[in-house]
Amino acid sequence: MKPEIHLGPLTLQTFGIAFALAFVACGGLFARRLRELDLPVDWAYEGIFAALIGGLVGSRLDYIVQNWHQVSGDVLGNVFSGSGLVFYGGLIGGAIGVIVWARWRNFLTWDMLDVGTPCIAIGYAIGRIGCQVSGDGDYGDKSDLPWAMSYPHGTVPTHQDVHPTPVYETFTMGLVALLLWNLRDRLAPGMVFGLYLFLGGLERFLVEFIRRNDVGLVGLTVPQLFSVAMMAGGAALLWARRDAPRPVTA
Repeated sequence: MKPEIHLGPLTLQTFGIAFALAFVACGGLFARRLRELDLPVDWAYEGIFAALIGGLVGSRLDYIVQNWHQVSGDVLGNVFSGSGLVFYGGLIGGAIGVIVWARWRNFLTWDMLDVGTPCIAIGYAIGRIGCQVSGDGDYGDKSDLPWAMSYPHGTVPTHQDVHPTPVYETFTMGLVALLLWNLRDRLAPGMVFGLYLFLGGLERFLVEFIRRNDVGLVGLTVPQLFSVAMMAGGAALLWARRDAPRPVTA
């Protein structure tokens, strides 16, 4: 584990590095898809910036809501803290940011959702590398599997051998990103996005069974409840778009 990298007087957070690389990868993939669709490549920079701002705000608000008992004494300080970024809050906030941008560019279409979908998946996969390297507490329960590991020098240390769930998620969502990218010209508009909602929700729903999160409503964690909503929304979208015309190049 290496939460920080020291370069002389400069200290870099490894999670922050992974976070930045995730957005670089998203921007590159977004730009390539826009080029394939004969749309302005500069839109990639605008869209990613909108997602970044919305994602940061959403993730911070989600963290504060979920941890109100810990942060209520210093709400303003926690709003501008660099720690505590929650994926689902970031996903919702980023989506709102992109929707506002897309409406401004008259690109609020099913194609826009599909263009951004593989970017979300690969960004999530890279972001989990940051969780793994920094040992930020996203690991799982105690395990005696051969690949179980401890995080003694992590940001949230543990000396127990546990499930390295960030590794599981990076591998799984990397495969999901590859699948979605390969299907980009084979499915009706909107279906790639629907497939991401279902698969992304399913991945998080399953991994939560071995992660260290508090159980809430009906025996599920808060992320699992969000995951159920994602899967339901994805399944509904796939059903609704099943008869829509497919791309001519399919």
